[in-house]
Amino acid sequence: MDIESVKNACSAGASQGSTGVSGSGPSGGLYAFDGPAAAVLDHRGAVVRWTGTAEDLTGFRAEEVCGRPVQELVADLPDDLRGATEMPASGRVRLWHKCGDTIDVTFRTTKVGGSAEVLVLAAPTHHVAGHEQGAALLRALSAQNRITIAVHDTDLTTVQTNAAPGTLDGRPVRPGSRLSDVLGAEDAENLETLLRQVLETGAPVIRRNQHVSCLHDPARQQALSLSAFRLEDARGRPTGVAVLYFDNADQMRARRHLDLAREVAERVGGSLDVVRTAQDLADVLAPAFGDFAAVDLAHSVFDGDEPSKQLNGGNMGNAALAPATAVWPAGIKRGESIPPLPDHPLLLSFLHGEPVVFSLDDFIAMVSDPQLVEYLVPKDTHSVMVAPLHARGLTLGAITAWRCGRSDPFTEDEADLMRQIASRGALAIDNARRYTREHRAAVALQQHLLPPATTDTPAAETAGVYLPAGGGADISGDWYDAIALPSLRVALVAGDVVGHGMPASATMGRLRAAIQTLADLELEPDELLTRLADLVQRLAAEAPSGDRDIVGGTCLYAVYDPVTRRCAMASAGHPPPVLVRPDGTAEAVGISPGPPLALSGMPYETTVIDVEPGSVLALYTDGLVERGDRDIGQGLPRLTEALAAHCRPDRALDETGRALLADLADQAPRDDAALLLARTRAVPAADTAHWEIPADPAAVSKAREWITRQLTMWGLDDLLFTTELIVSELVTNAIRYGRPPMDLRLIRHHVLVCEVTDSSSTQPRLRRARTTDEGGRGLFLVSQLGGRWGCRHGQNGKTIWSEQAIHGSP
Repeated sequence: MDIESVKNACSAGASQGSTGVSGSGPSGGLYAFDGPAAAVLDHRGAVVRWTGTAEDLTGFRAEEVCGRPVQELVADLPDDLRGATEMPASGRVRLWHKCGDTIDVTFRTTKVGGSAEVLVLAAPTHHVAGHEQGAALLRALSAQNRITIAVHDTDLTTVQTNAAPGTLDGRPVRPGSRLSDVLGAEDAENLETLLRQVLETGAPVIRRNQHVSCLHDPARQQALSLSAFRLEDARGRPTGVAVLYFDNADQMRARRHLDLAREVAERVGGSLDVVRTAQDLADVLAPAFGDFAAVDLAHSVFDGDEPSKQLNGGNMGNAALAPATAVWPAGIKRGESIPPLPDHPLLLSFLHGEPVVFSLDDFIAMVSDPQLVEYLVPKDTHSVMVAPLHARGLTLGAITAWRCGRSDPFTEDEADLMRQIASRGALAIDNARRYTREHRAAVALQQHLLPPATTDTPAAETAGVYLPAGGGADISGDWYDAIALPSLRVALVAGDVVGHGMPASATMGRLRAAIQTLADLELEPDELLTRLADLVQRLAAEAPSGDRDIVGGTCLYAVYDPVTRRCAMASAGHPPPVLVRPDGTAEAVGISPGPPLALSGMPYETTVIDVEPGSVLALYTDGLVERGDRDIGQGLPRLTEALAAHCRPDRALDETGRALLADLADQAPRDDAALLLARTRAVPAADTAHWEIPADPAAVSKAREWITRQLTMWGLDDLLFTTELIVSELVTNAIRYGRPPMDLRLIRHHVLVCEVTDSSSTQPRLRRARTTDEGGRGLFLVSQLGGRWGCRHGQNGKTIWSEQAIHGSP
């Protein structure tokens, strides 16, 4: 088929309304095309030479077109080319294809040297446009100094690159070189392995982060983002690989900054200890931000107080250093004061809350003392950054970071990052400071509310120990007490208030004061707890409506009498005491616990047990027997075993208490614990005397005779007169107002105790008798002659007692 036949076929198709496949030929991808088509025209515009690529483009063979005017190949000649006498230098036309389609091509012409012939080069327009856009894109990418383009052949030899001197290691990258000529051996090998994989599989690598070191400067590393694509010819055969290297330093730096800021948020502030918080801050900064880091705080901050407004090195001490294994100069020691620094204009930024960056030369110029520089600056330092710890209007201290050796100097971006870190760190440290202040106040309050750790009375020696929750971080309302009572007795108390913190400590103080007051009334244990429960209910009623449910507690109250060697006790929801006998056996005392103090409606029951001298009574709170991994059913046997093992006659009670806490308590218990140990004593039988008083007024004189003989036997003749008067008044009152049976008892220790017991519950009352009164002077005389007197009620009556000091007794 020749050109005329093509034209006739197209004309026929057009007359029949058919458009054929115009536009779907070579331009549509139905025909193979490789490279531009070339043809040579003579001076008349006739084709004289026709290349194979021209045949590929149009489908016409050379013999079909040679000698014919080239206009016959043009399907739609533009107006600007009609009547032209010369071929234009370039243009765009539509050519016929042998199959009848048309092809949109762009052409260029040039004179063939030494003749009138013209060389025409043509290619499909969309190929030309894509080539031009690709070339423009390549030129634009090549002009970017942060994007390095390298084209490698199948042997991974560099064919073309825009890498300039300084891109990698300061040396030019030339065609014909390999990656091993530029990069370190290991990095080059890893990259070539990656590029070979791209060549073999055709799967591209997109934005792979890579750190590489230069061959001639191994210490210098660069962060790159690498993308690699396989290059192919028109038939899909691999011809090489193109690699784009993006300078990823800024992105990596920004990511490191974000990671560092996130780590500060996660790690700093989890502790409420000032020093621990400062150390967490230093550990985050070194070595991630600087090679060394130190946190210095005002001395007052360590104690929870506010720092002075004129903060300088002289009133600051080091709180944290990192890394801990580093070799620090002599002037930077953990816990020691920081030498004061001279005034300098750069320090004004610090005083206004801004980080300050020094080069080593700037720092030396500011200090003006080479010895002080050596004293304060780590070895090989070249850059220093100091940032104030400023929070809530207070400057608490400073963070100092150093960079040494080959590290990059600090930048302004890093100063902004340090400002954020210092702000967050300062808030965390100030929170810890404020907690320290509140905790110190709570501890001081509770220490003043708790009794002495040890007591020594005729009835018992006692030792109490207290363990706050959280290893000292939390103060609560657990307490113990040992109260000396008349007649040589002692009251032992252990209690636990609901809640934690200041409110619990305050409630504990009120309950302890109430128990001491009620103990002076010499109430029975069950009666005392009943009145204490009434007080707790009043406290709950006075509390705000939202806090009423957290006002309450438990209490164990016991009274030991060294004369009878008996102990009476009652419990308000409190765990039972443990009794360790002199032979080393131990058991929990079987008591009937009543309701906790906040509840009412159920009575309390007094339990009385016999106690041998030398026994140890252990009163405790539930924090000692209840832990997260065990309840009281498991903890009480463990406590009993530990008491049996640790309570030895030759061991001091306070030492025993500490050993028990170390053995039983967790490192950071969730609840506080109190323990009271009491080693009982007994008054020897030879130091007591007892008579039954008949209901006869004549018994008064008999009682005086008994008293005279007994005191003479004890060698207390100096107390005969006063004791006779006291006994006469007490026995007279018992006979006159009481009911039998009646008893008179004397107890000798460091005081002489006179007791008269009768079966009446009538409460005696001290009053001042008028001149004309015939009675009412007895108790007044008793109160004046003795050191003190009182009355206590029991289940079967009352006892009126009086004490007199024995001269020469301690």
